[in-house]
Amino acid sequence: MAAPIHLPVLRAGTPYESLNKTAVSHIQTGEPLVDVSQANRGLAGRDLSRMESHRQVLAEVPVADLIAMSKSAAESFVNDTLPVGEGEQSLDDYVASLSGTTGMPQALVRRNVDKIYKALSEVDLILDGLTRGLDLTVLDEGWTVQGGRPLSYICQTNALGQILPSNSPGVHSLWVPSVPLKVPLVLKPGREEPWTPYRIAQAFFKAGCPKEAFSFYPTDYGGAAEILLRCDRSMLFGGGATVAPWRDDPRVQIHGPGQSKVLIGPDTIDRWEDYVDVIADSIAINGGRSCINASSVWVSEKGDEVAAALAERLAALVPRKLDDPEAGLAAFGNPAFAEAISGTVDAHLRQEGAREVSADYRGERLQKLDGLTFLVPSIVRSEPDHPLADTEFLFPFASVVEVPSSDLLDAIGPSLAVSAITEDEALIDGLLRSPKVERLNIGPLGTHVVSWDQPHEGNLFDHLYVQRALQRAS
Repeated sequence: MAAPIHLPVLRAGTPYESLNKTAVSHIQTGEPLVDVSQANRGLAGRDLSRMESHRQVLAEVPVADLIAMSKSAAESFVNDTLPVGEGEQSLDDYVASLSGTTGMPQALVRRNVDKIYKALSEVDLILDGLTRGLDLTVLDEGWTVQGGRPLSYICQTNALGQILPSNSPGVHSLWVPSVPLKVPLVLKPGREEPWTPYRIAQAFFKAGCPKEAFSFYPTDYGGAAEILLRCDRSMLFGGGATVAPWRDDPRVQIHGPGQSKVLIGPDTIDRWEDYVDVIADSIAINGGRSCINASSVWVSEKGDEVAAALAERLAALVPRKLDDPEAGLAAFGNPAFAEAISGTVDAHLRQEGAREVSADYRGERLQKLDGLTFLVPSIVRSEPDHPLADTEFLFPFASVVEVPSSDLLDAIGPSLAVSAITEDEALIDGLLRSPKVERLNIGPLGTHVVSWDQPHEGNLFDHLYVQRALQRAS
């Protein structure tokens, strides 16, 4: 058995081996894959007090050069063998390791690799969208002239903290624009997924990026809290209980449950069969583990037919081996967690007002294969006031809810992403005006279809910078 890889702490890019390490094993074989050095709260706090000097290093690099580094890092991320601790890691090794510690099939990992590559390689387009076409040399010079008026921005932090999850590597595409925006990153990886943030950092280093741009602190809850408290701007990924204490803190951009939805308008409901594939993909793509996966489908009629068709279609999504190229479901590293989720669904189903339609098309919800534990897709037919009508789970789950067409807008509730399959201008106008909807796709576009030049759950540029008043004597 090969010795596990050691991943060090990165203190402004400098490796540091801690006496305290956390071992992470392959979820199927139990073989130790990686020993991850841990940064305690005190170490993180001391380092974070020096972030102003690290930001100054980035401030001296032209934005155009940082964008070029991002594009070069994209190529290295997908093509090169990069350092991992004291060893090296090819892309194939990275994919196998990430799959082994998280339970995400290798095929899905590779799709997320493509997502990260696109974010790195097209970062100039992303920044153009986030800044609404701002000339980014303003970050080099401190001010510019736009529309005949002086324009200036203030950076609101010396570092962007990241409290990251383990459920899907694609989320790391959200923070990479911080580097060309000249803000160093403080990365607290998920326990089972230290691989991606570490590999992105190494790809940037190979591209010539100053090492001060990346600090990597695997740590506990206390260390994570220190990052959130010390960084004037952070992004926090997690479930409802994790993000709840920070929801009212303007320094913290929350990336929690999305409660994303598909809405079929009364004008298109008679053609619902044309949209089953779009809806099924919205529910199940990426193993159902993204905040933009649809967790409910809202219709004005034909709810039973829609639910039955989705249940039948998604019954084809079954557990497969992690290296199977057709695999579309992620395994749970902790079987007890999967059992708890399934138990929660069952407890809600015992309440009047909901029934599981998928039970007619497949076996048990909790299934095992080669020692791995899976939750297979579940479609529920729910009344609008039932707890399952708007609940998100970490597997392909969705409720189909039927309400009168006049109640659709009021009924759907807050949503990260809404796909509105309709041509009804009044309904579209209501959705455009609704503060409940953060991302809106109009027409047969799944909730998972995103445009990189549009903000995702908050605008990163607006999170990091604020416009200052500026006047200069002529």
